[in-house]
Amino acid sequence: MTNNTSRRGPLARFKVVDLTRVRSGPTCVRQLADWGADVIMIESPPKLELSDGWGDRRHGPDFQNLHRNKRAITLNLKDPEGVAIFRKLTDGADVVVENFRPDVKFRLGIDYETLRKTNPRLVYASISGFGQDGPYAKRPGFDQIAQGMGGLMAITGLPGQGPVRAGIAVADSSAGLYCAMGILTALLEREVSGEGQWVQVSLLQAMIAMLDFQAARWLVAKEVPPQAGNDHPTSIPTSVYPTADGHINIAAGEQSMWERLCKALGAEHLVAKPEYATRSSRSENREQINRDIAECTRRKSSREWIEILEKNGVACGPIYKMDEVFADAQVEHVGIAAPVKHPALGDIRLVGQPFALSRTPSEIRSATPERGEHTDEVMRGLGYSDEQIADLRRRIVI
Repeated sequence: MTNNTSRRGPLARFKVVDLTRVRSGPTCVRQLADWGADVIMIESPPKLELSDGWGDRRHGPDFQNLHRNKRAITLNLKDPEGVAIFRKLTDGADVVVENFRPDVKFRLGIDYETLRKTNPRLVYASISGFGQDGPYAKRPGFDQIAQGMGGLMAITGLPGQGPVRAGIAVADSSAGLYCAMGILTALLEREVSGEGQWVQVSLLQAMIAMLDFQAARWLVAKEVPPQAGNDHPTSIPTSVYPTADGHINIAAGEQSMWERLCKALGAEHLVAKPEYATRSSRSENREQINRDIAECTRRKSSREWIEILEKNGVACGPIYKMDEVFADAQVEHVGIAAPVKHPALGDIRLVGQPFALSRTPSEIRSATPERGEHTDEVMRGLGYSDEQIADLRRRIVI
């Protein structure tokens, strides 16, 4: 069974061949699958005993969250017949996505230049650690390595703490999202030119791009951003503040917001202090201003302060653990925890899409498939008989 519903998403006219592994590539392809693209995920036949990086964690939260809305086949790309089957698939596809090491696709004969000879409309997307060429091209790419080389770890954490990784795979995830954006851009351009092209993304480039204003501080002003902990690098006071029963976030860097904060805290005298008179002076005196605010916020609970600050038009919010995130009324309202029925796991919820379209919304139509679940279905669609399929399976081609 391909889909659990008959509704077609906005990308339903596109066929995607998915060669990706681990996180960055699957993150990219998930964007296409959730919006209706027909995605065929290719994995190695079980008898080859090749690791795809997940081991026995296929039914775990991570794999299930990354690979929903796909069809799954097994294919031995080290066998010439396996490559021939792959070429049949890609000749009828719109998109191929891979995140092998840069040299692997050429060795297998499934690189962009080879595939475009028989399908010039193909959009071929590659995600690598450091780029398809250059001095680091052959280095293995890992999220934490990219976080370090891309500058994120040097600005994350408390001042003087030493480098700290972000709590999510931000380089992997951002590379996947940028790749999906690149694919959609290439598909739009194809409507004009009639030709596909090669989309290239690296974890290193994606990580640097995600630094945004922090990277621009060096490029434009030659400032090397330091670690700022929970303080906003440039907008003060914006930080984490203690309460009687925990902590809350307050963001009051703008002048009128700062004045409203002082009023809400019952600390109007802080507005009159010369060292807090301007944004730049508040930034220069961030440690003292944070101590003054904390002296006030410790007097009431988090819930009390959020109610008071919201009434006074001050930006603030709780700091949730993950169970609290999904219990929040607004999170429940937006419906980002999307339900799906899994044949083995039962009714589960996955992380849905963060943007909405009014007429053609995203949908988790089907749970993550088992390895090779749709092999026979896809092979029949390519014109293979049941006898041929059985023979190819015996010879570990599929």
